[in-house]
Amino acid sequence: MKLTILGCYAATPRTITNPTAQVLEIKNQMFLIDCGEGTQVQLRKHKIKFSRINHIFISHLHGDHFYGLVGLISTFMLLNRENDLHVYGPKGIKELILMQLRASGSYTGYQLFFHELEGTESETVFEDEKVVVKTIPLKHRIYTNGYLFQEKNQQRKLNIEAVENYKIDTCYYQKIKFGGDIILEDGTIILNKELTFDPEPEKSYAFCSDTVYNENILPIISEVDALYHETTFLESEAHLAEKTMHTTAKQAATIALKARVKTLIMGHYSTRYGNIELFKEEAQTIFNNVILGDDGKEIEL
Repeated sequence: MKLTILGCYAATPRTITNPTAQVLEIKNQMFLIDCGEGTQVQLRKHKIKFSRINHIFISHLHGDHFYGLVGLISTFMLLNRENDLHVYGPKGIKELILMQLRASGSYTGYQLFFHELEGTESETVFEDEKVVVKTIPLKHRIYTNGYLFQEKNQQRKLNIEAVENYKIDTCYYQKIKFGGDIILEDGTIILNKELTFDPEPEKSYAFCSDTVYNENILPIISEVDALYHETTFLESEAHLAEKTMHTTAKQAATIALKARVKTLIMGHYSTRYGNIELFKEEAQTIFNNVILGDDGKEIEL
């Protein structure tokens, strides 16, 4: 599981910072999370293949989280994309995007699917044989969701020495990887645990964009491997965090501590601050394992 942060600053783009967008690579799939202005430029800069992105998750309809979406959708068309594209986001996102495409006389040569969300409880929005994605209901000025990405049960690892010792044909290897026992020609049953090792622990990643301090999310993000949580303000501007429905670095660290996550990744910094190291210093007074997110940072989870 690998996270590439394309942008992690609040409000407007600048020459030296970009608004929210990140790519999560998990089980050989790439998911784009939020799509602020300049996202496609950042994708090119970091050599991420556009064609590998088939699912885009938008947290909410504030501009710094989705104004780059229609441009990316249009670029996909110019690149002669053929794969289906799925967009997940708040109700209204379909109307907004299709209106822009119609007004500009644009179209897509590929199928574009919108999955509009309006639920207030966590729900599964995507699932295949490798990954499941659930919403994390957040509290902001407009309807907002974070997203929880979880690996699904992995295949067990073959104990090659054991299967060769029992002279088991390779055609049974897949059955064994998926937990099956083996019956030898003489009727002897070889239990799966004798032929395999436990798989690596499943990894999980929680993305929590704009939100006030909200302990309701704790059961959803409990013990995730990595939590990205917005840290728009320092505690000295807590009054602004409350007014604008954002979070301070100290508050995000408190959420990480109470949820017993392994790693906290910070981001969505207000551009009023000239030194983002201050966010890490403040958070580490509460929670030690902190990564200071920044544009272009790659994080192996």
